[in-house]
Amino acid sequence: MPDHWKFDHRGPIRVEGGIKARSKRGTIAQTWWSQRFIEVLESFGMGGRLQRGKNYARSGQVLNLTLSTSVVVGLVQGSRAEPYRARIGIKAFSSQQWAHIERELAGQALYAAKLLAGEMPTDLEGVFAELGLELFPSTMRELTMDCSCPDWEIPCKHLAATCYLLAESFDEDPFQILAWRGRSREELLDRLRALRGTQQVVAEESSGEAPLSEHLHDFWTSPSPARTPEAPVSGTPVLDELEPLPVTVGGTPVTDLLRPAYRAFRG
Repeated sequence: MPDHWKFDHRGPIRVEGGIKARSKRGTIAQTWWSQRFIEVLESFGMGGRLQRGKNYARSGQVLNLTLSTSVVVGLVQGSRAEPYRARIGIKAFSSQQWAHIERELAGQALYAAKLLAGEMPTDLEGVFAELGLELFPSTMRELTMDCSCPDWEIPCKHLAATCYLLAESFDEDPFQILAWRGRSREELLDRLRALRGTQQVVAEESSGEAPLSEHLHDFWTSPSPARTPEAPVSGTPVLDELEPLPVTVGGTPVTDLLRPAYRAFRG
């Protein structure tokens, strides 16, 4: 058997300055989206290898972790002098698919508001599902994994360690999940702002009312009261609103005698 296929039972070479998982025991993922990612991985039946990978992640054996569209690469120190290169690939959504996603998100104020505030909506997966898309992989066939180590099993502990640290990076920045799928934080938020602005303009135009900017000159003036054409204007509206006074002077109602005085006060 060639030397490079021999299984190396030696422990990993300890390194200084590696990336260590913040969690020292128990569950690594803290937020719902990173927990969802780990749940998906563990559902693939990777139990033992994931545990060894978790130990690697906690002891700082991962030297470097980079994420770009479709690909995550971890540089992991194993038992050999040269670190292993672990890669995890996922299919990015197309530009057309992202256009549908962004319109759906922009059309729902709650989703847009949370994303623009840097938060991940708890039911974001549902938005993707309604469009026939999956935010997280549901089968191993949706992930491409390879490692430069001699272990032929996928995922090996180096890939598992990379997965755990990837989950923690999702804890720190949920937009990393979307970036992995092909849309960076800046691109997504710029697109949502543009779409929300367009929708606001359309809403104002459809309302049939001129925007506030066109009414600044008369914004603080009281509108003229509506006048019923059939209603006579007497010039003494206060007296007209009162019940007729049951008092007369020389046979003339007091109300009629007061009218000239009210007109004089108004004039």
